[in-house]
Amino acid sequence: MTDQRIAVLGAGANGAIIGADLTAAGLDVTLIEQWPAHVEAMRERGLRVLSPEGELHVQPRTLHLCQVAELRTRFDVVLMLMKAYDSRWAAQLIEPHLADDGLLVGVQNGMTAETIRDIVGPERTIGCVIECSATMNEPGIVHRHTGVSRSWYAVGALPDGPAGREEEIAALLRHSGTVAHFDDILSAKWMKLVSNATLLVTSAILGLPMLDALGMPGFRDVMVAAGEEALAVGLATGHRILPIFGLTADEIADPDKVVDIMTDKLFTGFVVPGATTTVLQDWTKGRHSEVDDLNGEVVRRAAGTGIAVPVNRAIVELAHRIERGETEPGIVHLAALTSAVR
Repeated sequence: MTDQRIAVLGAGANGAIIGADLTAAGLDVTLIEQWPAHVEAMRERGLRVLSPEGELHVQPRTLHLCQVAELRTRFDVVLMLMKAYDSRWAAQLIEPHLADDGLLVGVQNGMTAETIRDIVGPERTIGCVIECSATMNEPGIVHRHTGVSRSWYAVGALPDGPAGREEEIAALLRHSGTVAHFDDILSAKWMKLVSNATLLVTSAILGLPMLDALGMPGFRDVMVAAGEEALAVGLATGHRILPIFGLTADEIADPDKVVDIMTDKLFTGFVVPGATTTVLQDWTKGRHSEVDDLNGEVVRRAAGTGIAVPVNRAIVELAHRIERGETEPGIVHLAALTSAVR
């Protein structure tokens, strides 16, 4: 559909780059954002996205979050790029403004698709996996580390969902990266959670960019151990091993090697020098992170499976200490992380 009304709900770093790509493509898109200064900067000076592929400068239509209540028409597609822990209230906020046959897509980390389904119904829910890297430290300007050619998404309907409509979302996201289809999108999202469990919080705990953390003695062992725990929990709770962000069938054939291979693929294809994780960006800004929706989700789902998850548990405990202000991110925590690895 070329006349779709599209909203990007959450125009932080990743939401802004997708919104910019859709705006540049001439689509009818509205960016809805909760940071007032960012909204005003986009209105006054436009949105600038600086990437290895060049600069993109667009003038998107923008709304403050509070202006959602003023909407008089409904959206055909809402791409939601809120933090995972904001998913429930954000879906409830936008649901009255989603068309009866509209689609709400959680372009997010974490297992948010089922939360969205509970709010808008399975027939209006599309699951999505996102793999890209961007930072935003000042309103109206985003530094995109993985350009369109290196960004990756996956889409799929949930059981009882709108099968056959995934391509509507894929067609939009192709303006911003490569897109894959998965029949079992929940397993694909768990695979992304496995990847996130290895790196996002762990490198943030050290206070380092991702590549710098990888070079620390013993850190890769921590990453792999956290991912292997998450993979085991996923298998025990009904998820399958699937080839996300470019993995091949051969590369996922041996469960004992999957996390190692996925880690190599992640650093080769998506991590660039100097890039920090969203978790460290949140902590630097004094904000709560998604740790409870990532490594914390592994710990929660492990309960009752008989699977021990000491590394993920140690990661969560350290992250909570940082968020309570009891300690700061730093390489001093590496010893605690490595000691949790069996």
